[in-house]
Amino acid sequence: MRKLEGMVEFVSGSPQFRIKEVFDDKAPLYTYYGQPDLEEDLVCFDSNGNAGKKVRTYDKVNTLCQGDVVFSLISGKSTIVGVKHQGYLYTQNYVKLVADNKVDSKYLVFLLNEDPSIKKQFQMGLQGSQVLKYTLKQLKELELPDFPTLYKQRTIGELYFNQLRLEALRNRASNLETTIVLEKLRRASHK
Repeated sequence: MRKLEGMVEFVSGSPQFRIKEVFDDKAPLYTYYGQPDLEEDLVCFDSNGNAGKKVRTYDKVNTLCQGDVVFSLISGKSTIVGVKHQGYLYTQNYVKLVADNKVDSKYLVFLLNEDPSIKKQFQMGLQGSQVLKYTLKQLKELELPDFPTLYKQRTIGELYFNQLRLEALRNRASNLETTIVLEKLRRASHK
């Protein structure tokens, strides 16, 4: 069994409480990467309704690039950063995982989110803990199953993300259908 720390490099986010906010229009403006952004990136969706919290600072902060693998220490979920979240500032609640060229990014996300043995390792690490928050140590210590060939990893990763997107589209269509039907019923009740 290989550990995750042998396969990827970990880049922790900027400690939020150390970021000195300035009110100078010339200072760079950053948007915080949050859980709704992670959910959007997971289904390759833009919900438009999310105007994240912003901060102006001259501090050196860690930002995300499109294609980065990011793991949330809050939800225990990972995703690949989409183009919309390019340049977003990520805090200590997130860890960027930089994989070598033997690991497909989408496959890594699939493994971290869906593999039963990884889920079990996380659950064991959270037992007895009051605060349900994952740790960098837990993440580094994860024991990984053997990886298939890179071609197979790409195929699995691609199918995983396509399935999540399909599910999100179905849910959106279903919600819109419900809204339309309810509106028709409201109109019919007022005639």
